[in-house]
Amino acid sequence: MRLDDRKWKIFNAIIKTYLETGEPVGSRTISKYADLNLSSATIRNEMADLEEMGLIIQPHTSAGRIPSDQGYRMYVDYLMEQKDKEVKEMQNMMIQKQDRMESVLKQVVKVLANNTNYATMISAPQYHRTKLKLYSSPLSVRHSFWQWLWQRAIL
Repeated sequence: MRLDDRKWKIFNAIIKTYLETGEPVGSRTISKYADLNLSSATIRNEMADLEEMGLIIQPHTSAGRIPSDQGYRMYVDYLMEQKDKEVKEMQNMMIQKQDRMESVLKQVVKVLANNTNYATMISAPQYHRTKLKLYSSPLSVRHSFWQWLWQRAIL
């Protein structure tokens, strides 16, 4: 079930106000809501539509409206969708940063190897580590670079 923007804002205002006060929410209370510039009559009409959809109920004739079980379910589902989107965005951002880090590390190795004429190796940091290890050794040394690494049990 999709709500248009105006209905969603009114529904959201009802839920937030009801959660804050614990009392049924009337159209006058919602009309004072900061980002809603709607008349009480317009809000009442939208609230009637929300009630027909089963998202809010009126506990008794003279009371305002409160969220129904179905309304709470929809609201919680919406919050969960938003959280899932945030998590996905964070994961994508981390993947992009990791890709950039690998690219930068490759460039650093190339520059270091070209400028020093040494064999150069770099290991990227892992998520649980924050250290960056960089090894560089001249190839003309008595032991080869790989033997040097093996002796130190780095491999």
